[in-house]
Amino acid sequence: MNFVCAKSALVTGVKLAGYALGTRTSMPILGGVKLTVRGNSLELYATDLERALSCTVPIENSGPDGSAVLNGSVFVRIAQHLPEDEEIQIKGNDSDSTVVHLRCGETSFDLPTLPVEDYPEAFSLPDTKVAALAAARFHRALEQTAFAALKAGETTRLSLTGVAIVLKDGAAKLVATNGYRLSMKTIEVLEILEEGEFLVEAGVLGDLDRVLSQLGAEEVVLFRGEGQLFFQAGGVVFMAKTIAEEFPDFERVVPKDNPIALSFNRRALYDTLQRMAITAAEESGAVTVRASSDETAVRISSSSKDKGEGEERVRLANAPEQDIDIAFKAEYLLDALKRMDSEEIAMHLSSTEKAGLIEPSGDPFAEEDSGFLYVCMPVRLTS
Repeated sequence: MNFVCAKSALVTGVKLAGYALGTRTSMPILGGVKLTVRGNSLELYATDLERALSCTVPIENSGPDGSAVLNGSVFVRIAQHLPEDEEIQIKGNDSDSTVVHLRCGETSFDLPTLPVEDYPEAFSLPDTKVAALAAARFHRALEQTAFAALKAGETTRLSLTGVAIVLKDGAAKLVATNGYRLSMKTIEVLEILEEGEFLVEAGVLGDLDRVLSQLGAEEVVLFRGEGQLFFQAGGVVFMAKTIAEEFPDFERVVPKDNPIALSFNRRALYDTLQRMAITAAEESGAVTVRASSDETAVRISSSSKDKGEGEERVRLANAPEQDIDIAFKAEYLLDALKRMDSEEIAMHLSSTEKAGLIEPSGDPFAEEDSGFLYVCMPVRLTS
């Protein structure tokens, strides 16, 4: 192994590979980035077995083809702090195969290698292409859904840690839930070649989203493997292992008949909820929403024994058709509102005991919020 490449290309590739490193594993080899030289191409590959990333960097190769595995976190940090120079040279040590020499300008490192034979076999991109999505729409869909899932380790129900990607009827739906709230986004697709539903851990998709933000690609192409979903964009392939659990029937969760409609200025409601969350009880985080059919405002309040109580009136576009007194966890409402751009939002309710539905409203509402809806279960307060 003996090659020279553009510093910018290698630094970008190493940074991308860092999003798939196995940093929380008992297998040290998964903390490595594998470098494979084939002719004038360098493939960078990283995996923690739940996700994997592969990207290719052009090089000027003056040595034999071959592979080496370097400590990923060290390699990423070095790449981030290299001096100003246009080129990087990486060379194997002729007398010691356990060391790789890296030089950039006047800076050089001798980096120990990890055993190549212990590294997992790299994936191959499947032939089964299932869909192509606009990258910007896919990013927005992840932004408006993945937050609603539980984090890995918070539950034994793996389906609640995932985002369901449903390809059906010429559109893609992304859905996430923790059992008490549900966030769903429907987006147009460039094409669907095979309908299906894929469940992927929200944290893994978060890393994918960070990769896509570095690439600036216009589209993301999806491929189906055996228990895996592959995303190809801008010369990079990202593999995500799918969750082998059935996702909750989200269509049944979305409330259909909601006679009470409360139309708010989104910013005003958000600011009020932030203030009322200060005095909300620690155990529930609940704020109470009280609306009356004879008033174009709602009263939002919170109270706790230790922190006191607060109340604020928030204007409505119109008085509701009937009265309601309902409580929600403030954090859950704030999470949805801060991920919307529309000036106005609608909260649809039916009763104190049933879930509320939030969606963008107004004419027109922000295009970025098109296809978004959010379901939140109420909090039952004891008197």
